[in-house]
Amino acid sequence: QVQLVETGGGLVQPGGSLRLSCAASGSIFSIYTMGWYRQAPGKQRELVATITSGGSTNYADAVKGRFTISRDNAKNTVYLQMNSLKPEDTAVYYCNAEGLITIMTIGSNYWGQGTQVTVSS
Repeated sequence: QVQLVETGGGLVQPGGSLRLSCAASGSIFSIYTMGWYRQAPGKQRELVATITSGGSTNYADAVKGRFTISRDNAKNTVYLQMNSLKPEDTAVYYCNAEGLITIMTIGSNYWGQGTQVTVSS
């Protein structure tokens, strides 16, 4: 079974930076798209950024110019560098992987457990 483990969440002051990482484990041959989503209190889960195995990226307008998504295909790991953080960035951040090729499946979709990011003075 595939597992996504997220690390790097925490408390940071406005204007600060934080780096999230998510490592996918299991008998994985490849992952087409990895990404980050977030859910703030009282809000729906929303896309933050995605990146394909070929390096094509997509960002939500709210984070463009501040967040950078990257990945290490050899390690099946995706990162989210968050700079100039704002209080409105406070949310639980979830890692996502889709289009997986594993020993058992093709095209599955998986989610991490989520990591809390709190931006506050």
